[in-house]
Amino acid sequence: MSDQPSNWVRTAPGVPVIRNVNWGGLATLYVKEVRRFFKVQLQTIWAPAVTTLLFLVIFTVALGRSGRTVPLDHLQIHFADFLAPGLIVMGMLQNAFANSSFSLLVGKVQGTIVDYLMPPLSTGELMLGMIGASVTRAFLVGLAVWLAMLFWPGVHVAPQQLWAVFWFGLMGSMMLSLLGLITSIWAEKFDHAAAVGNFVVAPLSLLSGTFYSVDALSPTFVAISHANPFFYVISGFRYGFLGVADSPVMFGALLLLAINVALGLLCYALLRAGWKIKA
Repeated sequence: MSDQPSNWVRTAPGVPVIRNVNWGGLATLYVKEVRRFFKVQLQTIWAPAVTTLLFLVIFTVALGRSGRTVPLDHLQIHFADFLAPGLIVMGMLQNAFANSSFSLLVGKVQGTIVDYLMPPLSTGELMLGMIGASVTRAFLVGLAVWLAMLFWPGVHVAPQQLWAVFWFGLMGSMMLSLLGLITSIWAEKFDHAAAVGNFVVAPLSLLSGTFYSVDALSPTFVAISHANPFFYVISGFRYGFLGVADSPVMFGALLLLAINVALGLLCYALLRAGWKIKA
């Protein structure tokens, strides 16, 4: 893996020198990663979107038909309206992790990891290309679910704070993309990545206030919920649609930024050192 940046200039005939950022290589890696998941879009985009919609159907039929509301910041929010934003961003988080946790791992398992290490890409460019593709998949899944919910009877998903929808969607997707990339660096087989997804990502996302307001919990579980970074993603993203949240919005926005910076530095250090990806 080369740490030299890009922009090809010729200082002498036949002697290319890379300076600044390798935009061509970065774009090529990004397009390659997007095409990889888009070739099986039924599995990577539409199937997760349908699964997320099934959650909406089950919970609204079981709990929302009686006109149930959820207390949120001294307001009574219709249960379906409360549930929908959390389901959208939960689908985004899980698919961002699924995409990036597969990137380097499949190369290690199939013996094609050299395809990532040999091109003239710096560590930052390699990381940015894979994270960008994972965030793209997350937003495509979120967009598919949101469009379906627009036509769902009894559900209102018109954004009120677009900046919050974008920021918390982006920060949450980046957080799970970085976690997935770190997982793919560490994992030696698909079972390892599946274990992180099943025992870390799934519980944290399901217990993040997606299906309930944390204000209804006991003080102990409220404290536990506030220690879960997924909670701030769900709450902030929901704020973008409802205009109210059960957590301090700006605190959550800055906390997620700090978490992403920390995860990004860790991921960069692991890639630069070649831990478990270089012989």
